[in-house]
Amino acid sequence: MSVWIELTGDVIDEAEIVERVTTPSSGAVVTFRGVVRNEHHGRSVERLDYSAYEPMARATMTQIGDELRERWPVLELAIVHRLGTLEVGEASIFIALALAHRAEGFDALRYSIDRFKEIVPIWKKEHFRDGSSEWVHQGH
Repeated sequence: MSVWIELTGDVIDEAEIVERVTTPSSGAVVTFRGVVRNEHHGRSVERLDYSAYEPMARATMTQIGDELRERWPVLELAIVHRLGTLEVGEASIFIALALAHRAEGFDALRYSIDRFKEIVPIWKKEHFRDGSSEWVHQGH
């Protein structure tokens, strides 16, 4: 199994990721695309700024890949998170997993995003339409 872990300031190329994880043995490629939404707790969001402790973020993203391999027969996986300023509607994270069967894929995908939010040191600063802003830990 190959693992593609990336932190990037560029727009995430979802089609490239899906193509890279798809193998002849893949019966299912399941994906999660997290996007910046326009509202948080009733407040209008204008944009988000993402930052990370990059060495630790890469290490914990790799750890998630190891955990997935221990629990499910994942053939290929990719976890890509964008850093920097993102506007409403832009993708902040894209996860793609290739497995032989879809049921295992959905379980592994849910685990991967939940675990990501739990352990990866990425933070976001929310900028609201009223001009205010606040830092939020990734898990929230």
